[in-house]
Amino acid sequence: MIVELGHFSLIIALGLSILLAVYPMWGAKVNSETLMATAKPLAFGMFLFTALSYAILTYAFVVNDFSLTYVASNSNSQLPVYYRVTAVWGGHEGSFLLWLLMSSIWTVAVAMFSRAIPKEMVSRVLSILGLISIGFYLYVLIASNPFERLLPFYPVDGRDLNPLLQDFGMIIHPPLLYMGYVGFSVAYAFAVAALISGQLDSTWARWSRPWTIAAWSFLTIGIALGSWWAYNELGWGGWWFWDPVENASFMPWLAGTALMHSLAVTEKRKLFKAWTVLLAITAFSLSLLGTFLVRSGVIVSVHSFASDPQRGLFILGLLVLVVGGSLLLFALRAPQLRSAGRYELVSREVMLVGNNILLSAATLVVLLGTLLPLIHKELGLGSISIGQPFFNQMFTYLIVPFVFLMGVGPLSRWKKQEPTALKNQLIAAFSLSILAAVLIGYAFDQLIYLAVLGVTLSVWILIFTVQEVRQRIGYTNNLAKLSELTRSHWGMVLGHVGFALVLMGITLTSNYSVQKDVRMSVNERVELAGYDFEFLGVHEANGPNYSASVGRLNVYRNGKLKSEISTEKRFYPVQRNVMTEAGIDAGLTRDLYVAIGEQFANGDWALRVYVKPFVRWIWAGAFLMAIGGMLSIADKRYRMAKRAKEASQPFGGKQIVGMSH
Repeated sequence: MIVELGHFSLIIALGLSILLAVYPMWGAKVNSETLMATAKPLAFGMFLFTALSYAILTYAFVVNDFSLTYVASNSNSQLPVYYRVTAVWGGHEGSFLLWLLMSSIWTVAVAMFSRAIPKEMVSRVLSILGLISIGFYLYVLIASNPFERLLPFYPVDGRDLNPLLQDFGMIIHPPLLYMGYVGFSVAYAFAVAALISGQLDSTWARWSRPWTIAAWSFLTIGIALGSWWAYNELGWGGWWFWDPVENASFMPWLAGTALMHSLAVTEKRKLFKAWTVLLAITAFSLSLLGTFLVRSGVIVSVHSFASDPQRGLFILGLLVLVVGGSLLLFALRAPQLRSAGRYELVSREVMLVGNNILLSAATLVVLLGTLLPLIHKELGLGSISIGQPFFNQMFTYLIVPFVFLMGVGPLSRWKKQEPTALKNQLIAAFSLSILAAVLIGYAFDQLIYLAVLGVTLSVWILIFTVQEVRQRIGYTNNLAKLSELTRSHWGMVLGHVGFALVLMGITLTSNYSVQKDVRMSVNERVELAGYDFEFLGVHEANGPNYSASVGRLNVYRNGKLKSEISTEKRFYPVQRNVMTEAGIDAGLTRDLYVAIGEQFANGDWALRVYVKPFVRWIWAGAFLMAIGGMLSIADKRYRMAKRAKEASQPFGGKQIVGMSH
């Protein structure tokens, strides 16, 4: 009976989303306080019933209710409880219910923290979020119901959770990734609400900006955790493969990065309004496209959730409605989106829009590289493969001008920047960047062109970030002035420093990583990059739902023991799957990485050993970027610090804040 309650809760949530889509929007049109007042209660109700449904499905997993098709397909009585809880999003139906839960959380967050925004705007935004939710509730109830029963006959035990997902990274990666994906729906809702109202001044950009930054921060952490999971769990020593599903999350991140910066220009200078609205539509549309790719079966990936074309067509229909409807509205309002501000060719505005164009070009590269093989095959032209060389080469071309503008942009003035005023800083930054790159190359005993280029770009960003902070405090050594800088400014600084660390990590680990595939017997040693790996042998061990062959190694450097590493070959009897658990000795400047392979007839074992320099900087930099985003949201500009009179002004007067604490 409790399972049926979960299903019924979803139906109630659907009904509330329909009311949310209709009543507040109509109330804003006819200026009815009563109808607009229904927006927040309906948003809360939609969240509560969705959360109840999700909690009931989780309960079914915890108590091993194998009468549910979804539980029987994705769990097992031997599965540890913490994996049973996270197995809720281990398959297609439950992961989409998690999507719905995240969507309702964002909706209720807008309802709670938008008291400083006029009721008309909040009503329209919540109605649009409700309208989007209708499609997803219908999708779950019609095509992906996680509450379907196997009655009267059901198995005594389940088929177990995919062993790939039995990892700590998959406990935290999907919720954070979905928070980012779904969060862009808020930016989309603000943009469409502004188009509907016809009041397209810069105020909506201020309201939308903190929500966009929040979504981008969650997506940044989610992508970083997905990369970390692949590095730890797949046993091949890589952190990014340009897999179609990886690309599906990367595209909205690129568009969201462009949107954040475009919102800043629209808010401060009232420029690029059309471009900003278009980016808001694009970021959420790419999130939906990623959902379609992952769940339609049109691609093959270890990350994909489903292979049912009918489900894919349903999502494709939603995508067409969302994109088509918003673009039609955009076209109708295009004459009102003209910007009247003036600026010179050399100015902060031009540098920001230049980087936006480069980010959009990067998004287009990823989009074409992901979809072109699918289109080529569907047209009957045969199979083609677009892999790492294509993406790496294209991004190398794009990253150079992007980083140049990223460094110089914050130092430049709005409206007009005299190029000669930056001459000395440009020369000094370029010289120091090249010097640092060459020194690091010599430290690795090898100068590689791409490594020199990457390190130069990373140091370029760091130098200009320091210069920008010095400029803000007046080129003095008075550190007390640092406290005068806003949280939003420090968020930008952390974001840029984090990106520099990511770029440094990518550059060094891609160019200076070394690996060796070896066949080793007990007590045999192999040398790699100055480290001696001694194989101590293999012993058998048992986990809660698997058996394992555990290989042990000691690692020496200059005759001294540096680390002890264990790597496992696990066998999961329910799914008859064999998985490799890599052994990793993590460090600030290098990782020692070992993956065990198969055993030979004479008792030797196949092993793959890596020395991967600075790989941890990739994830540290990504987390620093996300922290910078969260710090920006905490800026006092986004707190509800305005007087009631100011808050009641719909779109005129002072700019009104759009988020409170």
